[in-house]
Formats: sequence, structure tokens, C-alpha cells
Amino acid sequence: MAKSTKPYTPSLDEGCISAISEGRHSDTFAVLGLHTHPTGKGLVVRALLPNAESVRVISTDTGRSLGEMHQIGLQGLFELSLPRRKNRFGYRYEVVWNGETYHETDPYSVGELLTAEQHYLFAEGSDERAYRWMGAHPRNVGGVEGTHFVVWAPAALRVSVVGEFNYWDGRRHVMRANPGSGIWDIFIPGIAAGTLYKYEIIDQHGQRLPLKSDPYGRGFEHPPQNASLVVPEPAHTWRDAQWMAAREKRQNFDQPISVYELHLGSWRRKPEDGNRYLSYIELADELVPYVKSLGFTHIQLMPVSEYPFDGSWGYQPVGMFAPTIRFGTADEFRYFVDRCHQAGLGVFIDWVPGHFPTDEHGLGRFDGTALYEHEDPRQGYHPDWNTLIYNYGRKEVVSYLLSNAFYWLDEFHIDGLRVDAVASMLYLDYSRKEGEWIPNEQGGRENLEAIAMLQAVNQRVGFNYPGVLMIAEESTSFPGVTRPVDMGGLGFHYKWNMGWMNDTLAYMERDPIYRQYHQDQLTFGLVYAFSENFVLPLSHDEVVHGKGSLLTKMPGDDWQQFANLRAYLTFMWSHPGKKLLFMGGEFAQRAEWNHNTSLDWHLLDAPAHAGISELIKDLNASLTAFPALYQQDCSHEGFEWLQIDNAAQSVLAWLRRDVQGNTVVVTANLTPQYHADYRIGVPSGGSLVERFNSDQTRYGGSGQLNAEVINIEAIEANGRAHSASVALAPLAVQIFELKS
Repeated sequence: MAKSTKPYTPSLDEGCISAISEGRHSDTFAVLGLHTHPTGKGLVVRALLPNAESVRVISTDTGRSLGEMHQIGLQGLFELSLPRRKNRFGYRYEVVWNGETYHETDPYSVGELLTAEQHYLFAEGSDERAYRWMGAHPRNVGGVEGTHFVVWAPAALRVSVVGEFNYWDGRRHVMRANPGSGIWDIFIPGIAAGTLYKYEIIDQHGQRLPLKSDPYGRGFEHPPQNASLVVPEPAHTWRDAQWMAAREKRQNFDQPISVYELHLGSWRRKPEDGNRYLSYIELADELVPYVKSLGFTHIQLMPVSEYPFDGSWGYQPVGMFAPTIRFGTADEFRYFVDRCHQAGLGVFIDWVPGHFPTDEHGLGRFDGTALYEHEDPRQGYHPDWNTLIYNYGRKEVVSYLLSNAFYWLDEFHIDGLRVDAVASMLYLDYSRKEGEWIPNEQGGRENLEAIAMLQAVNQRVGFNYPGVLMIAEESTSFPGVTRPVDMGGLGFHYKWNMGWMNDTLAYMERDPIYRQYHQDQLTFGLVYAFSENFVLPLSHDEVVHGKGSLLTKMPGDDWQQFANLRAYLTFMWSHPGKKLLFMGGEFAQRAEWNHNTSLDWHLLDAPAHAGISELIKDLNASLTAFPALYQQDCSHEGFEWLQIDNAAQSVLAWLRRDVQGNTVVVTANLTPQYHADYRIGVPSGGSLVERFNSDQTRYGGSGQLNAEVINIEAIEANGRAHSASVALAPLAVQIFELKS
């Protein structure tokens, strides 16, 4: 039969043809795909396939051609009318491009895949696991393999998925709009894991925005490139059941916690291989046994969420749901965490809900409006960091952040989230002058919406993940940071004690001759030590930006610097509060931390540096051996000053006590003066046994130790009926077990 020469009359008017062909139509699903013919007679199939030479509609039931489609317009819009068809049917396209024939399933043949509940919970701000359906998820729909893409962009006129699979042509895969929720979605057949993609968004004014990465993307290409990556569903088989079953008990307040903080990109590199990073797999092999050998209980990772700029150390994340590809895949990161757990190490990560960068491919003005941030820069912009502030009052943003917290706990078995820059979230006037901020509805400076968000996250994490720790980096006197939400607090488990860190470091930096005038810098922390549950941090922030290393902060000659550092670390380990030490501090790194290079591991060949490493091992061993040093970290009942008034000699003494009453006595002599016979008042008779001395020769000290057993005498001292005479080593802290 000869092909009809009768002119084809399109079922669409010219305006609609132009809008679809040019990518200006906001409801493409109403036009493309299979529909009832506008005349009411039969059905019509439409496809937008730019540059296609010909297109046929093939029945998936019979495999037979239903006819060749007619090109309408000039930009690849095809249509086939089927006047005799009344019922919907399965079909695919047979497309000829550049002389080659391809078969494609029509993405516009797939019905609605989202539920009303998903739309509702997301808009309500209560979707704890929106990551399970937002973003890009490979799935099988009706026997067809592909990927379902979902994104929130309520003010957009049009949203498309683009990539090499459609030549980055935003007209090809325009998403389905859901006006009630502002969510757009599309299932694209044939898109598999490993596919790069972005979102092309036309704003409400008809302007095409810079291509956007997926806010819920679970993978990215290697920076500085920034396309999102379709990733497969997890394939890792977890082997950490024993750890997970014991986690709640192991991370209780009455347990020892000693944290090794590190930056994955600079802990160790491979200089022989272009100074490259270690992978997650290599880190599992090298880092895990190293940290375990030092006796730490936990590892804390600086942010692992994908970030574009190396110099931000991860604190300006764009891919909140993607472990950075710098070190490997998401499954390889799971493997790393699993290996930590199998070795008995918990894993904390930095979580950054306080701000996000202004990179054009990120969240900023995502749909052409201030969507994730506030419109007013007095609310939505951080001048210190050139970053944007989340709009915590927007429920969909709360769902985003809440779901992100759950994502790391669900998918990667993370044991705790250290929440970065909490102070910047709590105060509307943070780092702002008068007139540069907007008061809350009550006229105050507190960010009530951020407070509510933090409370919600902490409460829900606590309910769903007993034993997981929420830790605040909070540097102000905001009340109740670690108080439960139902008691009016923020609901964190711990707060970094920034005041303790600043005061004690300032003291240790002073020449010993002047310390007598500043002893309050060591003792003041005990005034408020039990007002919150504290972590004592010697973090990355203290060894960067011209601050020098911990070692170079110490005064004196080389021997005195090491002695001061040994004393300071021992003071920290014997002080109430959980412990955190940044990498390099465990062997007295001399150079300031540089994120572009490895730690100076060769220093461990030097006895003084190796001595610091041995000191840390023994401090961690002592921490676990004596419950008095940790069991009542968060209770005033576990601490008592024995001597606080000898500032002239820079000597302090205190005791730590466990819940059974077992006691250790700690002395600190923070001058180079040796005291051979120093009397300390103690609470009862018996004897003292020196269990730790930072002046041991194996640590690099002078070896001024005490006799094995020191008898306690009925001699009054420091207002107590009993006392003991001990030798105080120079620039040293010593720990004695009190035996009744």
C-alpha cells in the first residue's frame, strides 16, 4: 500500500507545539506520551526526540509497528494518531538516529510513582527518611529497568533531568510537576547506576538557571567536576552485629570515650604515587589498626559529605547525602565503618546543618528563589564564611536535614554526629553588628526556628537510635545544650568544652615563671564542669591558621616543650569530660596541620616523639583501667579538689572517684622545679600507689618516680586529717591509686 500523501493535521495548536519543542511547557506529562485524542476519537501518542530521523510506535504486546509518527513543528516533536484505539496499551519507540536504530521505552508512559503520604510528610517537615525516595533511585517499573528522579523545586516553571544520555538537552526529559508539594519527578527507562546527571531548571520568569546538582544525590563525580551520579542500591554486607548490639551500653555516659579526630585527606598520603589520598579500603587497613593500637575508643571524621573545595575541609558541603568520592564509593565507605566496628572502634562524623556554600551548582536559589535559604541576607547569609544559612522555618528544609541525619545513621551505621557551628545556628546576631540582623518574633536574638529543628533532630535520633550520640560544637553559654528536650534543653548528649580548651591552652602557653598568676585558667573549668555533659577537645581548629602545633605552643627549650605537652595531655586525660585529640597530637607533630600533605610520620623515629605516642597509649589504657577516671565524668560526685591554693608553686591536686567509691589522686606540678617531699591531704588512711607519671623516661621524661607504695599518715594537710608525702616530678602530672 502506498504511503498516504494527505497532509497530517496535528492535534496540538501552534502555541503548544512551540512550548513543548522549545522546552517552555510546564506540564509536559499532559502532552507527551499516550493520551485521549482531543477530538475524543481514539488515542494519540506524542514524543519529543530532537534530531531523530524517524520514529515508530511499537506495541510491546505484539511487537508489531502501530505506525510511523509524524513530525510536527521543526524541533523533533512527533505524533501518531490512533483513531481506532480506545484502551491504553503498552508501547515503545523505534527511533532512527544518524542511520542507527534504537528502541526506547517512553518515560511519559509511566504513571505516578509517588504516594500522597510522601508528599504530605515531606511538606509537614516530619519525613525522617525522605532520602529513600528523593534523589535518583534505580528501580524496576513494570518490568522496565531505569531510574526514578525526584526533586523539590516549587517555584520552577520547568525542571528537567539532563546528562550525556540526552545530550544535556533539557527538552528531552521534563519532569512531572506536583503543584501541591512542589515536587517534580520522572522515571527514565534505561538509566543505570554510573550515569551522570544534573537538573536543568527554568525559573518562574522563564530564565534558565545554572545546572544544579541533586540535593539528595547519593554520588558525585570527582571534584572539581560536580555532576551527580546515579548510584546502585547498597551491596555491602554488614558484619558489625556485635558492635551494634553493644553500642548503647558502650556509649553510655558512664563509659570511657577517647576520640581520635582526623581529616581523611591528610592523615596519610602516598607520596610515591603522586601524593594521592588513601582510599576508604586502604584507610580500613592502615588507620583502623593504628587507632586501635593507641587505645582510642572512637574515630571522628571531619566532614565526609561531598564538597567542591578541598580547602573547606568538607565544612562547605554540596552533596549532603554522598560520601565524598575522593576516597571511594559509598559501599567502600560502609566497608571502612564496618571495619572500625569489627575492631571495637566507634565512628563519629562531622555534620554541617548550619550553612551551605554559594557554588552555583548547589542549593543556593535552587529554583530561582531563596528555597533552602532566607531571602533576606540578614537571615540567610554568613558573612564570615561567605555561605548561606538554611531556612529552618521551612518545613521541607527540616525534612531535608532530618532525613540527612537519619541517612548517615541508617545507611552507614554512624555512631554519633558532631554538629558543627551550633552557636551560629542559635543566634540571629551571630557575628553581626547592630542593624545587620532581624530579631525573632519575641524581639530576641535567639533563632527559634533553628532551635526547634535541633530539638526535633535530637529527639528523633534519640528515639530511633538508642546509643547514638549527638554532640554539639557550641562555644557560648547557651543554657541546656545537653539537657533533654522535654526539660527545655536542646537535647544533645555532649557539648564541646571550648572554654576549657581556650583557658587551659592559654595557661600552658605561658612561661612557667608566670603561671602562678594565671592558675585560675586551669581551675575555672571546674566551676561549670558539670553544668553540661562535656567533651574536652584539642581539635583541628587549634593547630591551623597560624596557631602552630600543640608542641610549638608549649614554652621553653625542646625538652621543656615535650615535658609541658606530656603534662598537658595527662592533665586532660585526668580531668572530668570525654577526650578528643586531633591527629598528629598523638606524636607531637611539629608543623602546623596542612590539609594538602600527610602528617610527618618520620617523627616517630625520634625518641621524644615516640615517647608522646607511648604516653597516649598508656593514658588510654589508664582511662579504661580505672573507672574513677571516666565513670562520673558528668557528675560532681566524681571530682574533688585536694589542693587548689598553691599557685605560687603552680601545684594542683584533685581526686577522681567512681560510683563504688574507688579513688585516684592526681597531682600536677607545672614548673620545672622538682619537689622531693610534697605533702598532699587525702580523704582517708591507707596508701597511694603511683600508676602513671608523665615524667617517665620511656616517654622522654627525667624519670622522677615515686616508691612503689606510699603510706598515708595521720598528719593534717590541706584541711584533712590524713596526708601523704609524694615526689612531684618537674613539669609533670601523676596519677595515684588510693588504697584503703
